[in-house]
Amino acid sequence: MALDIVDLRSFYGSPLGKVAERFVGQVIRARFDNCVGQSVMGIGYATPYLDRFRGEALRVLAFMPATQGVVNWPASGLSASALAEPTMMPLPDSCIDRVIVVHALEIAEHPRELLAEIWRILTPGGRMIAVTPRRAGLWARFDTTPFGNGQPYSRSQLRDLMRDALFSPTHWTEALYVPPFEGQIFLRSAALFESIGAKLALPGAGVLIVEAMKQLYRPVGVRRVTTQGLQQLQPMLGPRPAGIAPS
Repeated sequence: MALDIVDLRSFYGSPLGKVAERFVGQVIRARFDNCVGQSVMGIGYATPYLDRFRGEALRVLAFMPATQGVVNWPASGLSASALAEPTMMPLPDSCIDRVIVVHALEIAEHPRELLAEIWRILTPGGRMIAVTPRRAGLWARFDTTPFGNGQPYSRSQLRDLMRDALFSPTHWTEALYVPPFEGQIFLRSAALFESIGAKLALPGAGVLIVEAMKQLYRPVGVRRVTTQGLQQLQPMLGPRPAGIAPS
């Protein structure tokens, strides 16, 4: 199910959306802690998380899928957002250093093609952070937030998807331990939920966050052919001249 730009903006403008942006954004910023002189791009609806890199990165871009819609970003200055087909982005090869994927992978019709396109535009050794709903998490079970739409992932599913697309996962973490409810008691206790959940690695996190690096070469396994045993085989049938009966 495609997410609508109006619903996404509405969610991130709400108190619960600000909580989600805060905790997920902290993880993203901790992993991409220094982007001076680098090109950073968000795919999906990543604008709530991209403001952290303005004024530091060489350039910051926001690409949004046509099925979702696009908004002008940033609010002031020249626009850095664009409507694009995520599997055919109008960018040359190896031109982006860091990619942030939010609200994109879980709703992509062809997630492997999306990752293949991200691989193409990343520089050698470039890194990507993907945020997806966690299959066993509470947020994936309620469609009242954007994280309740699309295909949630388990860690093993996301790992296999990354490796198929020639990405090497380098860091895993989880976020959004607070329940996805607007009640004041949950919102006021959000920091406590997040702190306890992260320290104890509780199973109720709402999103999976993986950092992965672009692999330059596909690993090739060497098959060893074992001839031992084959030499011991004897043919059961062999050519026999015509007219000679078997003994």
